[in-house]
Amino acid sequence: MSPSSARRARKSAAPEAAPPKRPFVAHHLSPPHEVLSEEETKQVLARLQTPPERLPKILLQDPGLLTDPKFAPARDAGENLVGRIVRIRRPSATAGEAIAYRLIVPAIGGD
Repeated sequence: MSPSSARRARKSAAPEAAPPKRPFVAHHLSPPHEVLSEEETKQVLARLQTPPERLPKILLQDPGLLTDPKFAPARDAGENLVGRIVRIRRPSATAGEAIAYRLIVPAIGGD
């Protein structure tokens, strides 16, 4: 066995351990997201006088949703979050606080 093939054999023989899953830590530039309840979703749509399809979309797997402490437990419990609205509050120099709404759509993989 040549030295190079011995090195290759050692590298391929050792299985790579999966890296440990890191806990989610919200970035300081990520604005807080708040998943609204079904009742609040209906109220917001009535106030905006728009159908939900006209709102900008956000994917169910978007990491920004993890800034809401209620999101992960609801997702893990199997609660249907698709079709609900997310309220995003951003600081604004002119308005003080800008509020944006997004409609949760299913993940690309169909989750």
